[in-house]
Amino acid sequence: MIGGAFSIHSKITQPPLSFTEKPSRLICSSVNLREFRFAQTMIFAIQEINKSKYLLPNVSIGYRIYDNCGSTLSSMRAVMALMNGDEWTVGKSCSGQSAVHAIIGESESSSTIVLTRTTGPFKIPVISHSATCECLSNRKEYPSFFRTIASDLYQSRALAQMVKHFGWTWVGAVNSDSDYGNNGMAIFLAAAKEEGVCVEYTEKFHRAEPEKLMKVVEVIRKSTARVIVGFLAHVEMNNLLEKLSLHNITGLQFIGVEAWITADSLVTPTSFSVLGGSLGFAVQKANISGLDDFLIKDFWGTEFKCKETNGDTNAETATCKENQDLIEFKDNDDDVAELRYSSNIYKAIYAVAHSLHSLLKCSESQGCDRMIKVTPWQVVESLEQVNFTINNGDRVWFDSTGAAVAKYEVVNWQRGSDDSVQFKPVGYYDASLPPGKKFVLKTEAIMWPGGKTELPVSVCSEKCRPGTHKVLQKGKPVCCYDCMPCADGEISNSTGCN
Repeated sequence: MIGGAFSIHSKITQPPLSFTEKPSRLICSSVNLREFRFAQTMIFAIQEINKSKYLLPNVSIGYRIYDNCGSTLSSMRAVMALMNGDEWTVGKSCSGQSAVHAIIGESESSSTIVLTRTTGPFKIPVISHSATCECLSNRKEYPSFFRTIASDLYQSRALAQMVKHFGWTWVGAVNSDSDYGNNGMAIFLAAAKEEGVCVEYTEKFHRAEPEKLMKVVEVIRKSTARVIVGFLAHVEMNNLLEKLSLHNITGLQFIGVEAWITADSLVTPTSFSVLGGSLGFAVQKANISGLDDFLIKDFWGTEFKCKETNGDTNAETATCKENQDLIEFKDNDDDVAELRYSSNIYKAIYAVAHSLHSLLKCSESQGCDRMIKVTPWQVVESLEQVNFTINNGDRVWFDSTGAAVAKYEVVNWQRGSDDSVQFKPVGYYDASLPPGKKFVLKTEAIMWPGGKTELPVSVCSEKCRPGTHKVLQKGKPVCCYDCMPCADGEISNSTGCN
């Protein structure tokens, strides 16, 4: 049995706590189609394995999926249910056996930390597809945590390298006030300092703090930096985008992270004026045969209220409604092409399956030894040894911190010929390559904010002309200076006037 935890709803409303009566249930709202498809991908992978003659040939995998509603509070509820099961028992007896052998999730680092800290003492493996906080690399604190995505240690440093590459020495920085945002931004700021990049402001906010968000928008509006590094989770980026659009703050160069740079849900009629030209690191695409059809088929079958006709049975099947108006489904855009995290979920499920295959001593001819009782801690040990290739040729293995190797696509928000928004690849970052070859950018393929082809400039002070030298401005970063004329009889060089 494999557990799953996803933010199928992205908002949660807590009931009033009067302390005079038992609180009512938490109310979840705002369906997140992206997360719903993550859950569907998990089901797809499990069904595929259960049909396989080679992997776990006579063993079936079941699943239990919970919705955490984008809240660490609900994450605790979900993990307790996954560990204990739903049964109400009388007395104090415990079986000592977890209800699941492994848990897939969660999408955000803070919720994943809650999940992993809770399961840790019981050595239940947790495999995340998108929790990237470097804090989760600590094997002493999180010995049973794995992820099919890289740590933000690499992404944060690569962000600083990108900013330096384009000569942007004066930038703003905004992050989610969470484990993900705070850790990622801290690494970026340290790397930016090493690269000689100055940061005009660093602001952070949480999705539950609208007053802090308004302060962030005001800081951005008044700033002189034309480049903003946004180390934001998907939800916070959506909140910031709405406010920037509302206040018509456009033309800025956004540098983004994997959490939002290819999020199709951020594409709205007004968002391109704010995010057009954005550059950022994205999880690499991976084709999974049959997944597109699986994700789309159920949606259309449900919306048109029809099923496939089965010629082998006499069961009545509803015929599809004819002449259905497709306009009403215009907001249900299936972003299957951009479901980059789905391959990470697919890899996570297959990693668990390969671990079980080894523990149950499975073979194609003899099947699996179903008399063996597999414990979650055995799965943890087996996961540390997995090394296999999935159908599309991608190799799956975990490093000493339980993470995957850092490989990113660099993407650019552009307008397509049909006026659609496209996330066009313009480079890559691969930490496994030797120095000097890790980072490649095709600058000529980039479209900058406002549809311009010229590289934007973001500096605190322009380069001093010949005959002048730098004089630092009091109380300002080293990137801010005045250009003062050299004294009579002196000329300027790289160090000043001589």
